[in-house]
Amino acid sequence: MSEAEISVGSKRKSRGSNNHGNSSNATNHVKRHSISLNQPVVTELAPECSAGIRVTFRDITAAAYRTKSGIQKTPLVKSGALSSILGLELYLKKEYELRTGSFKERGARNALLKLSEEERKVGVIAASAGNHALALAYHGGQLDITVTVVMPVVAPIMKISQCQEMGANVIVHGATIAEAKDHAMIIKEKGGQIYINGYDHPDIIAGQGTIGLEICSQVEDIDAIIVPVGGAGLIAGVAVAAKNMNPDVKIIGVEAMRCMSYTEALKAGKPVRAASHVSLADGLAVPTVGLNAFVTAQPLVDKIVTVSEKAIALAILRLIEMEKAVVEGSGVVGLAALLDGLLPELKGKKVVTILCGGNIDTTVLGRCLERGLAADGRLLSFTVVVKDAPGGMNSLTQVLTESGASIKDILHERAWLLEDVFAVRVRCMVETRNSDHTEKVKNILSTNFRHVEFIGMSDHSTDTLQGP
Repeated sequence: MSEAEISVGSKRKSRGSNNHGNSSNATNHVKRHSISLNQPVVTELAPECSAGIRVTFRDITAAAYRTKSGIQKTPLVKSGALSSILGLELYLKKEYELRTGSFKERGARNALLKLSEEERKVGVIAASAGNHALALAYHGGQLDITVTVVMPVVAPIMKISQCQEMGANVIVHGATIAEAKDHAMIIKEKGGQIYINGYDHPDIIAGQGTIGLEICSQVEDIDAIIVPVGGAGLIAGVAVAAKNMNPDVKIIGVEAMRCMSYTEALKAGKPVRAASHVSLADGLAVPTVGLNAFVTAQPLVDKIVTVSEKAIALAILRLIEMEKAVVEGSGVVGLAALLDGLLPELKGKKVVTILCGGNIDTTVLGRCLERGLAADGRLLSFTVVVKDAPGGMNSLTQVLTESGASIKDILHERAWLLEDVFAVRVRCMVETRNSDHTEKVKNILSTNFRHVEFIGMSDHSTDTLQGP
């Protein structure tokens, strides 16, 4: 591998670190890792993740009992506002309220508690871009188990720092999660740690299934549970738990359109590698679903749908505006499917969607909100030609003021308007109340200016209107 690997280390004092922060300590704290270069690529799985093990209801109830002292029951609340606009009774399972911000804690704690004394002494290792790493780091610290996590270079700096603060040994390596996993397996072979797959280890799946137990105990007569799907460990566990407690409940999975690994597995009849692209639902971008997860989920899942990036951005925006809830892209895909009209059969039904995580970078959140506004028809971007003379810009701002639009960004472009040296092209982005208001603003602009070009509309078209 050509990338540099960095061992970020741990800040847990009991492991010999210090927090003095001087330059020499900082140099020693972030260092090259000797295993990283010139090693063969390893693709093997831990034995428990390659046997096609079906997780049972007994496994899940045992996990619930085992983890009850370390995992809080998360709220399941009805959303009046969203229920009204969707025409169904919608309940939100708020997994993002767990200590590390995601459902991953359930499986992590269950897997750690099932280790033998010898396994606890050697510690565990995993590859993760965020939530699984955070869960292992936190509960490893609670249980005094050494945790090593290998995170790809694309992992958010915030999550890397949080894992370090929680006491994990953090190694940053690889351009993708697959490369990080290969490297984790190399370290495992040399150090003897126990590898814990974040979505396919049977103990992980059983832990995630405790969400299904909680849902069925919190709300009666549920018609459907909508579950985000990445590696499929969450939907496998929830399906086993929910179907055992309520055989009539529908289990519906939702994937991001930019990584449809479960859909491809269904077509092939087994887990296969699917194309994976950068997505707002980064936690679901798992190219190959887990074998144990797939054989557990396949007989129980009733439907799988896929959602676009536009729908994900809009769902993030809706939750912030209507529920005052900040949820990451991976956690909102269930709501995105409902908002996008992909599940019309649920009209009038009692539906639960799992908001599985809330760990979203502030920079990404800002982008999501702007894209959500655009998808909602509340952002309008355009260029307009005005006179390059005193009062020229005033004519534009006056029209926008009278239309009720709010200017978010504005830029003069003199150099590229070659046909008229006494005019200037102005690029502008404005915020509107809704899509109807946007159409009104477009019409007003086209009436008042000779040439207006609308760019980046919600259907990704470019629309040019000629004025008088």
